Amino acid sequence: MKAIDATPGTGVSDDELAALGRHLEVRLPAFLEDLATLVNIDCGSYTKTGVDEVGRWTAGRLENLGARVTVHPNVDLGDTVVGVWASQSVGGARLLLIGHMDTVFEPGTAAERPFRIEDGRAHGPGVTDMKSGLLAGLYAIEALGALRRSDGALPFERLAFVANPDEEIGSPVSSPIIRNLARDVDACFVLECARANGDIVSSRKGIADLRLTVHGRAAHAGVEPEKGRSAILEAARLVQAIHDLNGRWPTVTANIGVIRGGTRPNVVAAEATLEVDLRAAVRGDQEAAEAAVRELAASPSVPDTTVDVTEVVRHWPMEKLERSGRLVEHAKAIAGRLRFALDDAATGGASDANTTADMGVPPLDGLGPIGGNDHSPAEYLHLDSIVPRTTMLAGLLLAIAMDPEIIGWRTERT
Repeated sequence: MKAIDATPGTGVSDDELAALGRHLEVRLPAFLEDLATLVNIDCGSYTKTGVDEVGRWTAGRLENLGARVTVHPNVDLGDTVVGVWASQSVGGARLLLIGHMDTVFEPGTAAERPFRIEDGRAHGPGVTDMKSGLLAGLYAIEALGALRRSDGALPFERLAFVANPDEEIGSPVSSPIIRNLARDVDACFVLECARANGDIVSSRKGIADLRLTVHGRAAHAGVEPEKGRSAILEAARLVQAIHDLNGRWPTVTANIGVIRGGTRPNVVAAEATLEVDLRAAVRGDQEAAEAAVRELAASPSVPDTTVDVTEVVRHWPMEKLERSGRLVEHAKAIAGRLRFALDDAATGGASDANTTADMGVPPLDGLGPIGGNDHSPAEYLHLDSIVPRTTMLAGLLLAIAMDPEIIGWRTERT
C-alpha cells in the first residue's frame, strides 16, 4: 500500500484546489443571493420565528447536499439544526463544523438597514457574524461534493454540521448537542469570520456571565430613610470593586454592562441587579477572577444586605491546544498554495470553539470570509475574500480528511 504523505496541506492536489476555486467562482452570484436572503431575516437570538426561518432554509440546503438532517426543537429559542454525512469513507477523519444562525440585533433591524453592496463590501445585520461563515461552510461542502461527483462520496468517515440558534447568548440550548457530537470527532471547525486582517483564530478567551442580585430593604426615602437598606448603594460599591479586578491578572477583563435597581426616587431601593462579564485567556485566571467576584458578593458593605450570584453563561478559555497547531499548519499550507498569507491569532471573544477545546477536541476558528465591526451598524464583509477563503476551507477539509496523524488522535483519546 502506498504511504500517505503526512505533510500539512498535501492531502489536496493543485488540480483539486484549482477545481474547488473554479466551482466557487462560478457559484459566487448564488452565494451573494443567499447571503442577501439570510441577512434580510431578523434573527436575533430571542427572535425565534426569524432564527427558525433561517433554520428551515439551512436544513433544506443540508438535505440537498445529501446530509441526514435532524432538527432539535426548543420552545423559547430557535431550533438547532444538525446535518450529518456518515460512512462516507471508512478510515477517514471525523469532523465537526459549527456555524450560528442568530445575530445580536433586534426585530426591525433588517428593514432599517437591509443587505446592500457598496465599494466592494457587503453590509447588513449579521453579514459577517455570521451569515457569510454559515454559507461558507455549506458552499465548501457543495464544492467538495462537486469535486467527488464521480463516486458521490465525501472523503470523511463522518462529517457533522451544526447550525446553532443561540451562540450570541452563550449557546445554552445548543451546547449539549455540540458536546454530544464532539465526543468522538477528530477536529472541530468553527465558521466565524476571519479577523479584519485575515487571521484565523487558534485561541479565545473564556467567559463567565454572572448576574449579581443585591437584596436590601425598602423604606420611605424622606420620612424614615434610616429603616431602609439601599441595594443600589451596595450595587455601586460592587461596580467599583469588580471593575478594579481589571489588571489584577494579566489576561482578565471585567465589565459590568447592565445595572438595574429601585422603583421610585422616593423609595430606598430594595433590589438591584448587575450583569457582569468576566473574561480570561487562561483557565486559572478565569477561576481566580470569578472567586474574587464571589468573595466580594459574600461580604457586602451595606449592613443587612445580601448578594446572590447566578451563573448565566460559561465558556472556559480556548487555549491553543498542541493539536490545534497541526490544523493551523494545514490551513497555512493551503492558503500559501492559493497565494495568500495566513496567520493565526488569539481573540477576546468566545465561541463554540471554546466548548470543544474544553473537551480536548482541537478546534480552529475564524474560517469564514473576512469582515469586521461585528455587532454594530458598520458591520461589513469583503466580497473579494469569499472565494479564496471558502476555497481554503474546502481544501482544508479535504487535506485533513485522510491525514494519518489527525486520524490517529482518535485512538489516543480512547
